[in-house]
Amino acid sequence: MNDSETIQIRPERRDATENRQRILNAALKLFEQYDVEQVSMNQIANEAQVGPGTLYRRYRNKGELCLDLIKDNIVLLFNDIEIYLKQNQFNLPSQRLKGILSLFIRFRENKEQLLTGVEEYSSTNQLRSRMQSPLFKELHQLLVELFDEMNVTEQSDFNSVFRADMLLMALTRDSYSFQRDVRGYAPEMILEQLCSLFISLK
Repeated sequence: MNDSETIQIRPERRDATENRQRILNAALKLFEQYDVEQVSMNQIANEAQVGPGTLYRRYRNKGELCLDLIKDNIVLLFNDIEIYLKQNQFNLPSQRLKGILSLFIRFRENKEQLLTGVEEYSSTNQLRSRMQSPLFKELHQLLVELFDEMNVTEQSDFNSVFRADMLLMALTRDSYSFQRDVRGYAPEMILEQLCSLFISLK
């Protein structure tokens, strides 16, 4: 075994583990008190009682920190989606797609602050970053597969990749928040409108 392999399997030092937990606890406390946008990395470092260098060595930005906080919830979301798809495997693809959208919108509502942090602070190119994040890439693959099924059952030839791109764009923070907070549509109405635009519920 070479030195690089030894380094890769070496467990995290105890002090590093403790620092990580202090940082996550501090960030979650501040995010619950204030919006993610209003909390600075320096505030998080001060609340966690660690130096800014310690914080930035672990998290380059708030997006990475929010992703660490929300990753367990993302795993649970896809577990729920997998269970839903198994339970409804004989339903029409359009019906299954609506079910997935419903689960994601509920997730978006319940984890809004952290999801906003992941989407808004992960990269200087926010749009590309959010659409290429593991969360959206996984959703995109599911949507494309269901749109392909719909093309077969409905004998249509829509571009499934483009269709999935546009649907996910409608579910990103800016678009979704605008419809909910500015247009005044409840999450249930947003779901119905998206289904009307993208899904033929026959």
